[in-house]
Amino acid sequence: MATSNVVCALVLSTLFHFVLVHVSSREIHVLKKCGFQAIYQLGDSLADSGNLIRENPLSPYASFPYGLKLSKPTGRCSNGLLMIDYIAHSAKLPYLDAYLNLVRNSSGGRGGVNFAVAGSTALPEKVLLSKNIMNLVTNESLSTQLKWMSTYFNTCSKDCDKEIKSSLFMVGEIGGNDYNFGFLFHKTTEEMKALVPEVVKAIKDAVVKVIGHGARRVVVPGNFPIGCFPVYLSQFQPNDTAAYDEFKCIKGLNSFSRYHNELLKQTVEGLKKQYPDVIIVYGDYYKAFMSIYQNAQSLGFDTKSIQKACCGTGAGHNFSLTRMCGAPGVPVCPNPDQYISWDGIHLTQKAYQHMAEWLINDIFPNLQCSS
Repeated sequence: MATSNVVCALVLSTLFHFVLVHVSSREIHVLKKCGFQAIYQLGDSLADSGNLIRENPLSPYASFPYGLKLSKPTGRCSNGLLMIDYIAHSAKLPYLDAYLNLVRNSSGGRGGVNFAVAGSTALPEKVLLSKNIMNLVTNESLSTQLKWMSTYFNTCSKDCDKEIKSSLFMVGEIGGNDYNFGFLFHKTTEEMKALVPEVVKAIKDAVVKVIGHGARRVVVPGNFPIGCFPVYLSQFQPNDTAAYDEFKCIKGLNSFSRYHNELLKQTVEGLKKQYPDVIIVYGDYYKAFMSIYQNAQSLGFDTKSIQKACCGTGAGHNFSLTRMCGAPGVPVCPNPDQYISWDGIHLTQKAYQHMAEWLINDIFPNLQCSS
């Protein structure tokens, strides 16, 4: 009987994967049905396409091995493309250029603008410093990105208002770094939980601001299951096997991510009632990521390496805070497409592609676009 159940489960898992991949490939340009004229992105390193390296050309993201699949480093914190690139592709729009690239080149954003900055936080630097949390990557926060957006919209052409109303706004993922830096400075989970309402309020205020600019379709992504990431697995190493789930992720940290996400979902529901004429959709990055873990083998990932960084060094999870990806002598795996994690903090292009496919199919019905 047990063997029969296992076989049944494997068949169902394979069937689920076939359906997922079939739908994804068939509906690769599904967002085109929405008729988006542009996409505007706020966020952090999960979406940055070059803002941080304009601010800091010495950032590791400005050099190989970052961007290996793109033949050059672009500031994307991966070996290749990010989720926002696949979202733009699905909408049949160009990849979003970084805002600071547009400023430097005095050009307009064809198909949208990316305001995201790697390392950016939801809360301003001063607020975090008051809690003894320091941003080690950038001084830019969500408030800076919103100022950039306001400047951009205030200087664009007369057709801007019409374009905004037929654009997609991605408000996040943002807030993950507030927690990353907090945990890095040895804050307890309880201390970080106390920070969550402030982070979520900052995201809510950002949504209100983009609606004020005229946005009519807004996606608000949640946080990843951080307890599955090499950066956390290498720093938090509970000796108790009960501290880990079936995927060997740290339960307490994933519970923390779910706490943030639940509060954010409640906030999104409240915003929907407050702005009934605006379509506001929660982007479930947590489930999108877990869909990769649950289907790792059938998606082509090496199941023995799903918690190891492709680019990195160090026992256990191939990650070390003192010798991170991009540092001299730090090796890169020969087969990045078989890895979920690129550098212990960010994902590989292949992982982002599968996450984006899952996310696009999940949010599309809620965007209420014509079919």
